[in-house]
Amino acid sequence: MAKEVVKRIKLQIEAGKATPAPPVGTCLGPAGINIQEFCQKFNDATRDKMGDVVPCEISVYEDRTFDFVLKTPPAGFLIKKAAKVQKGGKKGANEIVATITIDQLREIAATKLPDLNAYTVEEAMKIIEGTARNMGIAVKGLNDQEMMEQAQEAQREEAEREKREEELAEMEAEAKEGTSAEVEVIGKEETEENTEE
Repeated sequence: MAKEVVKRIKLQIEAGKATPAPPVGTCLGPAGINIQEFCQKFNDATRDKMGDVVPCEISVYEDRTFDFVLKTPPAGFLIKKAAKVQKGGKKGANEIVATITIDQLREIAATKLPDLNAYTVEEAMKIIEGTARNMGIAVKGLNDQEMMEQAQEAQREEAEREKREEELAEMEAEAKEGTSAEVEVIGKEETEENTEE
């Protein structure tokens, strides 16, 4: 009879570097499994992937034993690694922070294919290209010109928006000055009327 799974836990841990310290310990401790045993098995299984972040799905059974399945590294991690950047652009496709080649895109797509909702490497490449675009990373010869134009357009729009905001701030300041001047004039007229009575 198959053992019943009571809990599934998903973690992303750097290959070969699982330790009982947080976040591993804090996630697995409440499940009641042997954390040291998990760390040892995970580190042995991922030793050949050192330097990569490896997602792991852990199935915890009612007798507190466990199994785990290793997944491919996150697409964002692989894209940043290929582009040699620490993080993607803050403005997404409106800011290009790096460029990768079509060959690098194909390699990432082939790596991620088992975990993607795609049947061919070409379909997977489209998915990875979309992820790269959202991170501000262009693909040379595929979408780099389009993204460059989009980034320039975004810069122009941002400059126009800043200019409009400055003009609006000036108009508000002028309006405030005009209002306070009117209040003073009204105040003087009232005092003159009061003294005449």
